Amino acid sequence: MSVNTKVSEDGQKLTISIKGRFDFAKHQEFRDSFGQIDNQRPNAVVVDLKEATYLDSSALGMLLLLRDHAGGDESDVRLINSSSDVRKILAISNFDKLFDIT
Repeated sequence: MSVNTKVSEDGQKLTISIKGRFDFAKHQEFRDSFGQIDNQRPNAVVVDLKEATYLDSSALGMLLLLRDHAGGDESDVRLINSSSDVRKILAISNFDKLFDIT
């Protein structure tokens, strides 16, 4: 599986890890990974891009859907461990204005 999820023991943080290409082929897996937010509302969502090798426009759209689903401007969605190539894509797309990227 190339999209893994983990909820913290206290239920306050959902971590979604992406492995490989983050593109339309991962759409359903990614949607399923944050669908559980409906059942329990974590305070924070972390998307770990450590093993993501590529992002395309559909991945950017999926990240926006996640942000909206988590609460929009009031949400705490962080993108962590991105490679320099992935970080460039995020910067060009001005995602640093919408997400906390580390």
